[in-house]
Amino acid sequence: MSLLIGWSMLSAIKAKTDNLPDDPASQLLTASAAQVADIESQTDKLTGEAPVTGSATQSWQTAEAEVVSIGAANTRYKVHDLSLNISALTGTAITVRLYKKVNGVERKVYEQVFNINNDPPGLPIINGTWALHDVLKVTLQSNRIADNGKAVDYDYMLEAM
Repeated sequence: MSLLIGWSMLSAIKAKTDNLPDDPASQLLTASAAQVADIESQTDKLTGEAPVTGSATQSWQTAEAEVVSIGAANTRYKVHDLSLNISALTGTAITVRLYKKVNGVERKVYEQVFNINNDPPGLPIINGTWALHDVLKVTLQSNRIADNGKAVDYDYMLEAM
């Protein structure tokens, strides 16, 4: 039985017992209807947010630069996937870093160096689930000046908690 059918059945029964103010069955139905609504609000989140895709163009060789920020302050999310496309870059040392707040202070929590000659152009930076309660900042830096002004694509999936 779907939650919607269960909700409508509970609502119909409750409507018939609303005129019985001290009836324990009416009180139980009110509690059950509230529980169904709570469950429904949680299961609705399982579909996840719409996928986010985009591109960033920075001076990647000049200094570490931001590709994208994921999440929001004081908001809980699960990040299920973060992929970067570095096919436009030519650097042999492309460093990807992730930063998030730890006890209120932004800290580097991930760093990996990729080589365009050895690594694929699509990089699965997060391939699993990370829980966030603030912003996750994704940065990139290249060792080649020719990479300045080149586009780096990103793609990620979020689920509200």
